[in-house]
Amino acid sequence: MDLFNRRDLVAAAFNIPPMKRFLFLLLLPPLLAGCKKDISNPVSDQPPTTFGQAFDEFWNQVNVNYVYWDIDTTDWNAVYQQYKPLFSSLRLGDTADLRRSAGYFRQMTDGLTDHHFSITFTDGVLRDSSIIPAYDQYRLDPAFRNPYSYLGSDVGYLDSGYLTGLDNTTDPGNTLEAATGTINGKILFFTCTRFNLSASWQSSTLNGVQPVLQYFFQRLQSPSGLTAILLDFRDNPGGDVNDLNFLAGQFTTQPLHFGYTRNKSGNGQLDYTPWINANVSPQAGAQDVTLPIYILVDKYSQSMAEIMTMALRALPQCKVIGETTFGATGPFAANALYDDGPFDIPGFLSVTTSSVEFKYINGKIYEGKGFPPDYPVAFNLQSLDSGIDPQLNKALSLVQ
Repeated sequence: MDLFNRRDLVAAAFNIPPMKRFLFLLLLPPLLAGCKKDISNPVSDQPPTTFGQAFDEFWNQVNVNYVYWDIDTTDWNAVYQQYKPLFSSLRLGDTADLRRSAGYFRQMTDGLTDHHFSITFTDGVLRDSSIIPAYDQYRLDPAFRNPYSYLGSDVGYLDSGYLTGLDNTTDPGNTLEAATGTINGKILFFTCTRFNLSASWQSSTLNGVQPVLQYFFQRLQSPSGLTAILLDFRDNPGGDVNDLNFLAGQFTTQPLHFGYTRNKSGNGQLDYTPWINANVSPQAGAQDVTLPIYILVDKYSQSMAEIMTMALRALPQCKVIGETTFGATGPFAANALYDDGPFDIPGFLSVTTSSVEFKYINGKIYEGKGFPPDYPVAFNLQSLDSGIDPQLNKALSLVQ
């Protein structure tokens, strides 16, 4: 299954230069799977001929494919009544009307809960008008700030002999960086800039991430002299969900239950399959880690970074430090797999939206809200630029 790569979407949303563009995705494996709908919802394979037709197709597909109607406060029926006349007054081939339609699409989706939701336009006039409601919402937050790369700050804390490595060949165009080592000789540290670890590890082409992972796994399995483990998932936009078992599965010898998932079972807004358990599967050679585990997260910990954090937090000795995460917790896959989630309107637009609703083991849904830390520590740019990391320092202060 191909990855759903949203880096260009997010780069456009934040005007982020190419080297800082995100991979914002989450794929769905059997461990999170449910059942397909009992009622099919065929999508037209023909481009719309009028704006009224395009609107009807879009409204209907969101109505039946969106998985968060149980918690979303958007009145989607009222949206239809308000916007159908507006779209019907537009001319599909008119440039000004095409741009006006992008504004309407933005307005009608700006309150959606799903933080994976996005619209990209395939029509040439609108290709620069991508819509990501989650980022529009965050821009209005008084606490809004730009992303910050912590890798340079992290390595400043590591003992000599630490390892860093990158892989820019396994997923061409998307560089993965990782680092590991010890702090004060007793804290095992690991960080990665995104999640494609299992693919890098299994790649037949040697890359710099492989020795980083080898060192981290060896120390994890032979923890003599260690007193804690520190993981940094800040500024991590997510990635391949195969990494969930690959990384979290190194910490336990038993299946780790950390939440529940369900998807749509019919075309009604509230037609759902039953909740099923979401578990981490232990990996070969895994040990039951008993050392304290501390995870650093921030507002830009997204998607797989959030799922990984929540899964490990299900271990009793794990605590989370930093900011509340982004709030994109629902995996997504091709619509053909579940008859919900992402869809296209041929020749006009593509929509990414979660295929599965995720609920944490405590019964709470963090979609659109973010996962809260056990120890809140605010972002402080001035301190970071001076070489002091308040969030990492908090973790160090908790190590006995």
